[in-house]
Amino acid sequence: MAAVRLAERVLSLPEVAEGTTMAAYVSSGGEPGTDRVRAGLRQRGVRVLLPVLRRDDDLDWAVDDGPLVPGRRPAIREPSGRRLGPGAVAGAAVIICPATAVALDGTRLGQGGGSYDRALGRSHGLVVALVHDDELVETLPRHPHDRPVHVAVTPHRVVRLPVTDPASPAGPAPAGPMPTPRPPRG
Repeated sequence: MAAVRLAERVLSLPEVAEGTTMAAYVSSGGEPGTDRVRAGLRQRGVRVLLPVLRRDDDLDWAVDDGPLVPGRRPAIREPSGRRLGPGAVAGAAVIICPATAVALDGTRLGQGGGSYDRALGRSHGLVVALVHDDELVETLPRHPHDRPVHVAVTPHRVVRLPVTDPASPAGPAPAGPMPTPRPPRG
């Protein structure tokens, strides 16, 4: 059920409704599921780019239009199609990225390899992080190489983050709907 709610929230973002090329990822392990998000984008005719981890831990990109194959690291699946190069992400209107946590100032905590920070540095699109409810936190440490996210999406809410980091190529998040209230746990 959480994957359905997450997909509904992502697909209802105005920037997602307007985009023709977007970057996403293939979720693994305990990450919020992306299969429904990716399928929803493809059904709308969106060109979806998926990351391919290179030997130098940077990200290459390929179109999500065929079978997924095992990646360089365990439990990671990647597209099998033609590689478009690390700069392909610059053409994405929205970049949906993984995170282990997101702070309310837009700081994103990843896996520690810097792959997404490098990729986000090449992008000018809206950066959307998918996290579980308890992974949206008050604060996180931020390092000079960290790239912020503009929107955090959980199964229960959408939060537009006040990104003020001048290093962010996209600047602050565009104005949009207020955060969806979180239902009480019960």
